[in-house]
Amino acid sequence: MSKVRSAAEAVRLVPSDAVVAVNSSSGLCCPDAVLAALGARFDAEGAPRNLTTIHPIAAGDMFGTKGVDHIAKPGLISRIIGGSYPSGPTNAEPPLIWQMIVANQVKAYNVPSGIVFDMLREAASKRPGVLTKVGLQTFVDPELEGCAMNDAAREEAVVKKITFEGEEWLYFKSLAPHVAIIRATTSDERGNLSFEHEGAYLGAMEMALAARANGGLVIAQVKRVAQNGSIRPHDVRVPGIFVDVVVEAPDQLQTTATSYDPAISGELIRPLDTFRTVEFNVGKVIARRVAQELKLGWAVNIGFGISANVPRILVEEGQHGAVTWMIEQGAVGGIPLLDFKFGCAANAEAFVASPHQFCYFQAGGFDASLLSFLEVGRDGSVNVSRLSSVPHRTAGAGGFVDITSRARKIVFSGTFNAGAKMRLEDGRLVIDREGKVAKFVDTVDQVSFSGMRAQQQKQDATYVTERCVIRLLGGRLVVTEIAPGVDLKKDVLGQAATDLEVANDLKVMDAALFRPEPIGLQLVSA
Repeated sequence: MSKVRSAAEAVRLVPSDAVVAVNSSSGLCCPDAVLAALGARFDAEGAPRNLTTIHPIAAGDMFGTKGVDHIAKPGLISRIIGGSYPSGPTNAEPPLIWQMIVANQVKAYNVPSGIVFDMLREAASKRPGVLTKVGLQTFVDPELEGCAMNDAAREEAVVKKITFEGEEWLYFKSLAPHVAIIRATTSDERGNLSFEHEGAYLGAMEMALAARANGGLVIAQVKRVAQNGSIRPHDVRVPGIFVDVVVEAPDQLQTTATSYDPAISGELIRPLDTFRTVEFNVGKVIARRVAQELKLGWAVNIGFGISANVPRILVEEGQHGAVTWMIEQGAVGGIPLLDFKFGCAANAEAFVASPHQFCYFQAGGFDASLLSFLEVGRDGSVNVSRLSSVPHRTAGAGGFVDITSRARKIVFSGTFNAGAKMRLEDGRLVIDREGKVAKFVDTVDQVSFSGMRAQQQKQDATYVTERCVIRLLGGRLVVTEIAPGVDLKKDVLGQAATDLEVANDLKVMDAALFRPEPIGLQLVSA
């Protein structure tokens, strides 16, 4: 008997007071048609009510995939646990879910993405919860914020700090969903799912297992339905025995603003000369300097922001393949994509499930991580997850806390302050007007990365900006390099809202970084 139903029929099976897990990363794998139908049912019937929704990575965004905003309605959802949330421009209308969070209309939590997947995995095995050191001494720690995003959430804790065999751990209860909403490319009539047009698997199988193990319902949105027996067994990523209902949505986007790009799903290898070259500007200078931190043969995690341009720097310098890029959504190798396609990679060597990727990240298995910063504190702590004045400008922590918890080497990148007007001239940096907002401060607004814990674990932390390079040494921020054309006292020390030390052997950054032609990058073996 076919499991195919309309979206409206599928969401009628979602009961009030249910815990609903959604597999998505912005527009990537987002089951948008099912979420839209769920919101429409509530508008028409006032049901279901009082849902808890779980999003290891954000469902939807502000650029064309509505995602969680379909169901961001008071009464429909009462609690949301998200690794990240839709984000976008400062001057844009905030997403509905952010409006609910700020107005305390929903209990909202920002739990690191990898931990959310861990909580689902533990539920699938009927274990009580997750013991982890990920998040200690950050906003995840109950001694700081305990993942709570608003006053409503502070009434109900999601994390405890406990002592186990003489060590401090964070404890999160398992998350057992009553409903899992996932997405694939093809389903047969029995519900066997394949992902041949997707740019990732994310946690589809893990969510289906968690729901099924606890007597729950699994709804799968797909692009097309095939006859039974037409999907090869090795291509089935979620077996039909775990799927209850299939919803066909032939117009589903591959990711935001992308109907279908075969390079994203690994069905075509793009020539390297088709990738956009990074525009010559201050951001490119920073990305080039970050690239100089890499070693030949490394496995390197990459995050959103300026550092996402580093793979393009290596292409331009003839060094593509010198390192293997890894992103939390699950792509290994290839070239991570930018803008609306961030979270996908073209020409990937492999796709792994996102929970497996996070297991590797949490253990610090990779060689380096390239990430961004909003603020850096006196002790080297970093805020990347909260901008109090414009909450929707940031997506929350996502996988940042998982990735940095044990990373051996982390290179943070960003401009030295916010709003400066600068130009590049004759191999040097010219600052025409200073920014008004300092990013190097005494205390960050939210601790996404703990400088103190980094020192305890002997992690190598570097902060690359357009005007200087700073390293965390002995628990202090030390300026080790300065850009040509920059005055140390006026342009660096005078523009920081905290004390910076200066290395005795202060160096000048390579002038080639500040010129438009390639810099002759050559990575050496570790």
